[in-house]
Amino acid sequence: MSKKILVVEDNFVEANNVRIILEKAGYEVPHLADSYSDATRFLEKEIVDFVLLDIFLSGRKTGIDLAQDLKRQGIAFIYLSANSNKDTLAAAKLTEPYGFLIKPFRERDVLVALDIADHIHQQKQKLKESAVIQESFSSKVTFDGIIGKSKKLMDVLKLVKIVAPTDTTVLICGESGTGKERIIDSIYHNSQRKSGPLIKVNCAALPTNLIETELFGHERGAFTGALERRIGRFEQAHNGTIVLDEIGELPIDLQGKLLRVLQEREVERIGGRGSVKVDVRIIVATNRSLEKEMAEGRFRIDLFYRLNVFPILLPPLRDRTDDIPLLVEHFVKYFCQLNNIPVKQISPEALNPLRNYQWPGNIRELEHLIERTVILTPQSTIDHIELPLLAEDQPLHPELKKMKSIKEMEIDYIKTVIESCNGRLSGPGGASEILDIPYRTLIAKLKKFRIELDKEFN
Repeated sequence: MSKKILVVEDNFVEANNVRIILEKAGYEVPHLADSYSDATRFLEKEIVDFVLLDIFLSGRKTGIDLAQDLKRQGIAFIYLSANSNKDTLAAAKLTEPYGFLIKPFRERDVLVALDIADHIHQQKQKLKESAVIQESFSSKVTFDGIIGKSKKLMDVLKLVKIVAPTDTTVLICGESGTGKERIIDSIYHNSQRKSGPLIKVNCAALPTNLIETELFGHERGAFTGALERRIGRFEQAHNGTIVLDEIGELPIDLQGKLLRVLQEREVERIGGRGSVKVDVRIIVATNRSLEKEMAEGRFRIDLFYRLNVFPILLPPLRDRTDDIPLLVEHFVKYFCQLNNIPVKQISPEALNPLRNYQWPGNIRELEHLIERTVILTPQSTIDHIELPLLAEDQPLHPELKKMKSIKEMEIDYIKTVIESCNGRLSGPGGASEILDIPYRTLIAKLKKFRIELDKEFN
């Protein structure tokens, strides 16, 4: 039975083009709605599988208003948008869409987005259906090696408890040193695949020319130096879990091949003549903003939505300062035992400055700091912990303090040139000619540096 899709778009030509694409691919499009109210009336009478939804609609209510209704009803939806306004996209993201299609889009873009949305929807349905399993696992879930009791950490552990017993793909995001490795281990050890292999791949540590053979393997003679068959990491993880760490570092050309593996659950060894089926659970981790990577063309949108089924965001240490005393106590005890010295006590005075430090290296930085402190403190009580002096905290030479930044000097130069031209920007003798830059570039710089012509040059 074909899936029903409601198209909500106030431009009839664009809506009809989408309908043609969908019907050609075998989907049923029972209605083209041109407003929030039109879509709402239709959904009161009909059940649909998906909604393709324009962010901006005619009328008082927008596509984001409709998206909030769809989210409450559990209806999967994908945004259609030609607008790249940061605030608008941020508001749209809060509604947790199943994908974005940026206009103008190709037929293939629509079909791939629907395929990914269908996958995500199925995974979410499995999470709901596995509530009984989750409940039975809840008393057995352990979080070995995870220290803390702050609310933000507890919120993360609740998500781990929900997702661990399922086979759902997990995307773990967070700054370096926030403990992504510990969360990965907790998901694996509390999963139904804990008796299977756990294969971890650091995408950032692999040479570009070796990533494909590392992930997918190769046959003997596939290329110069391939003296024997190599089994890739996906095959090694069969019936277990594969972790793709630093997924944001994966080259764009290999992202398409990874997407195919995720969709088909099969790999092709380099030089191979057929595909090999793999049964794996996927966990990916990154310290990058994949949304920013997508916006700058370094990460595929379709791959992001295939991976972003169950995201978990780890808070930085500066946002969970309540956990610092517990972490310090744990690390002091650990490094004292490791170095075979009596366990030292920590004075409250030593802990206070730690709560105000920003911890750019997060828990890993704290761990190294405590190791150094334990070694350098001869007495039984640690009264002081020497915090690192960051570059921005170091005093500048008096002469350097007087110097302007390159940006400030550029702004001053542009202002001086425009003043010398009496505010004239284009044409012979205009500022753009003297600066030797195109007129549009000059306008862009004025906006970037917020140089107000009306106030300064009138």
